[in-house]
Amino acid sequence: MIDHSDRLASRKEDRFQGVGGLELYYQSWHPESIRAILAIVHGLGGHSDRYSNIIEHLIPKQYAVFALDLRGHGRSPGQQGYINAWSEFCEDLGAFLQLIQTQNPGCPIFLLGHSLGGVIVLDYILRYPQQASLLQGAIALAPSLGEVGVSSIRVLLGKMLSRVWPRFTLNTGIDISAASRDPQVLAAIAQDTMRHTLATARLATEFFATVDWINAHAGDWQLPLLILHGGADRVALPGGSDIFYQRVNCKDKLRIEYPGAYHEIQSDINYREVMADLEDWLERHLPSEVVQLGQENTELEFPSF
Repeated sequence: MIDHSDRLASRKEDRFQGVGGLELYYQSWHPESIRAILAIVHGLGGHSDRYSNIIEHLIPKQYAVFALDLRGHGRSPGQQGYINAWSEFCEDLGAFLQLIQTQNPGCPIFLLGHSLGGVIVLDYILRYPQQASLLQGAIALAPSLGEVGVSSIRVLLGKMLSRVWPRFTLNTGIDISAASRDPQVLAAIAQDTMRHTLATARLATEFFATVDWINAHAGDWQLPLLILHGGADRVALPGGSDIFYQRVNCKDKLRIEYPGAYHEIQSDINYREVMADLEDWLERHLPSEVVQLGQENTELEFPSF
């Protein structure tokens, strides 16, 4: 799919300091007038270039978009698919959000995570509720919260080797065809030189322990929550996000499951439906003064005769 996002907004790229001084890459897109910001955390093996449909849809609605490359991903340094501890992901995300807040004081911020990024987002918000209270809400796209499309042998091997050989690396074995029903999207993924399909033993054990912790603490969730999941997702099976959703006691929650949709829900053949649902939820969770500002701007830009 052709990325036209740079034509719609000014694009910036830079680096910020993550845990241990690692210089992590991020990029951002800015409309002329900003009502709110969406920060994106990608999935395992992905990177910040993979969300053009979201950017193209939200920029005309006056949302700025920030997206980072996690350590060991995309243009950020680090061994592919490796972390010393899950807390590195969490603390990197905290530094990223602080950077966004410093650059845009007082601007409403929403946090979105896809797949593994969804797990990082949910974990961050549950572990750091005080910092998370500054956010307007959280969106999880196809979060990997339950059964995943990785063979049980690979999972067992990763758990066994985590302590003695934490950097031991395996291919996840996830089939590209499970990403989307759109052949053009699959072709683009196959040609994506920044994408990888690697996971280390340490990442495997840290990931499964974090998922267990998130599910055990789901009842503590306080922030407005949106979960969007494909009903035919073979990478992160939708039952996992449904179980988490049922355990969340916060009343301001919504989960939408799209029958037949695959894992890259933002790039599947029904992506326009997904974008419309995302936009509708964001608009309903903007502060009232920001909504009014958007209405005023709309009247100025598109006068009625």
